[in-house]
Amino acid sequence: MTVEAPAGDTIAPSRLAPADMIRAAGIGLRTRRLRSVLSALGIMIGIGAMVAVLGLSESSKSDLLAQLDQLGTNMLQVQASTGIGLGPGELPDDAPAMITRIGPVEAVAAVADVGSARVYRSDYVPSGQTSGLNVRAVDTNLLGTLQGSMADGVFLDQASPDYPVVVLGSVAADRLGIRSLDTAISVWLGDEWFAVVGILESVDLSPDLDRAALVTVGAAETYLESDLVPSTIYVRMDPSSVDDVRNVMAATVNPENPDQVEVTRPSDALEAREAAESALTNLFLGLGAVALLVGGVGIANVMVISVLERRGEIGLRRALGATRRHISVQFLGESLLLSTIGGIGGVLMGAAVTAAYATYRGWGVLVPAVAIVGGIAAALAIGAVAGLYPAMRAARVSPTEALRTL
Repeated sequence: MTVEAPAGDTIAPSRLAPADMIRAAGIGLRTRRLRSVLSALGIMIGIGAMVAVLGLSESSKSDLLAQLDQLGTNMLQVQASTGIGLGPGELPDDAPAMITRIGPVEAVAAVADVGSARVYRSDYVPSGQTSGLNVRAVDTNLLGTLQGSMADGVFLDQASPDYPVVVLGSVAADRLGIRSLDTAISVWLGDEWFAVVGILESVDLSPDLDRAALVTVGAAETYLESDLVPSTIYVRMDPSSVDDVRNVMAATVNPENPDQVEVTRPSDALEAREAAESALTNLFLGLGAVALLVGGVGIANVMVISVLERRGEIGLRRALGATRRHISVQFLGESLLLSTIGGIGGVLMGAAVTAAYATYRGWGVLVPAVAIVGGIAAALAIGAVAGLYPAMRAARVSPTEALRTL
């Protein structure tokens, strides 16, 4: 609507330029700095928590995918299980040889428990004392089949059956106080000294091996006088044939009682871990949303109190020609500016937490774009919702009533 000027000219309706709106909103925040900082901090914590949770989740997932790519999902683990009405099962002695006849199979390595032997640093062991470490007789191609690596020394080879030598898992070596093999070290297995020739890195696909001492089948039969039966068989195959091999594995290993054979894929455990972490991620996102809601309530509270405290200012501006729209835009702008500051600060804080923790865990740092964009967008949405009612309330203030407070 225009107003006729005495000289016949028209006066355009007053407008509030975006730059003027930002300056007016900034003045409102600067005059109440502590309250503004505390309100923005609520938004910052909520956005920071959400960005950090998403960032750590993606960083952890990328690390897991890297592990799966390195270890491969084309390995199956075969163990004996309890058959229906048959009691505890046992893998046949010729199970490894039978498995090698399956076409897509590329590598087979068997592990047998040497139940009578335990591992000690000294040959003086009080009666009844146990080390809690097991001895396993393994095929010499086990390390390659599991795609494991050595922390120190070498793995068992074809010459090992002729000598009493042993390779320790990472946990076993740590419990025995063996950190390196710079000097010759021997451990007491059964009734024989075995020279330690290697220490394994942690085996992700078979954690049980971390707590064991590994000897060859020949050494177990020669020096430990053990009658060995395979307890676990690891099978590596063509990746495209995993399901097909899995379907025929039980019948191949034990044709008479296939229900006494359990076939699992170790990488499924890693994927299950990721599923559990995803559930925790959703929980932390919920907590971040609660913190964000609390921050929004804090902004709404600040803006409502600001309207009550600044009634005189509102009345004076209205008397000088500001429209209701100008007043509402000013207070809504203050709320948006407050939430924007909190949102940007929260994104930076979340990214910093992600980078610090991922670096500490040895993961690649990955902050998804959706967390950055979504964090700022969520902060703006919270600011708009939180500032809408105070802005409308400020616009409804009567100029005459407001000026009486001056």
